[in-house]
Amino acid sequence: MGIEIERKFLVQNEGWRGLAEGILYRQGYLASRPGCTVRVRVAGNQGYLTIKGSTAGISRAEYEYGIPLEDAAQLLDRLCQLPLIEKTRYRIPVASGLVWEVDEFAGENQGLIVAEIELSQADQSIELPDWIGLEVSDDPRYFNANLVNHPYCRW
Repeated sequence: MGIEIERKFLVQNEGWRGLAEGILYRQGYLASRPGCTVRVRVAGNQGYLTIKGSTAGISRAEYEYGIPLEDAAQLLDRLCQLPLIEKTRYRIPVASGLVWEVDEFAGENQGLIVAEIELSQADQSIELPDWIGLEVSDDPRYFNANLVNHPYCRW
């Protein structure tokens, strides 16, 4: 079983800009219920199908599989719940060997900028750059699956 251990933060200033090139993401959900989400994603020119389990603290089961780009695009356009999540992701490596992923949302979630960092263990210490703000790891409003039903523009 794959395990995702991730902390999520709001971005509080522009200090991250220019540290990485962005990749456009489109993603949608085939199923989303408590305890399980099934997501389709196009990231650049790659397609993915991802199944995620319940969140316990900052950890959850995650299974991700590459799928043909054309299949992913058709699933997004024909079967996923609307609105789709649209964002540009910037991957910013840091000296510790970790990578910050900054997501700048567009569409219905325009104005939201969130930074995530994946860890190898839940109690792993990290250094927070000065552009990192409030931690929202435990706030379900910021889960991408919830941004479909409750987009940031309606908060």
